[in-house]
Amino acid sequence: MAVRKAMAGVIAIGVGCRKACSSAAIVALVNQALARAGALAGERVLFTSENKRGELNLEDAARGLHLPLRFLSHEQLSIEAPRAQTRSASVARHIGLPSLAETAALAGAGTGGELIVARLAADGATCAIAFLRQTA
Repeated sequence: MAVRKAMAGVIAIGVGCRKACSSAAIVALVNQALARAGALAGERVLFTSENKRGELNLEDAARGLHLPLRFLSHEQLSIEAPRAQTRSASVARHIGLPSLAETAALAGAGTGGELIVARLAADGATCAIAFLRQTA
């Protein structure tokens, strides 16, 4: 059996949530997404929309996960909209994006980042992961 070697890079974790979503639900979904991502080594960072700034559930989740939380402008998120794999009619109606979690992950990873975990949704939270491999 082949052993999969851990790859190093930037692990951009895009998150979205309803205001009433608990931080525990966000933490659980992020952990589920990270488990699906497999053996990845690198800097892990949570990314979301600047419109989520001040939402205590996200801040509490970031603290619970021991990860930095970075906010992205709508312009940054919109640039990645064509690359999103998931389309949510509700998200499109409310914020004009196909998926907050996926666009945040892709924008957070930066140029060359690839979506490796498409949007997961549960209990009012969404999460997606993009990865930017570091070159030696």
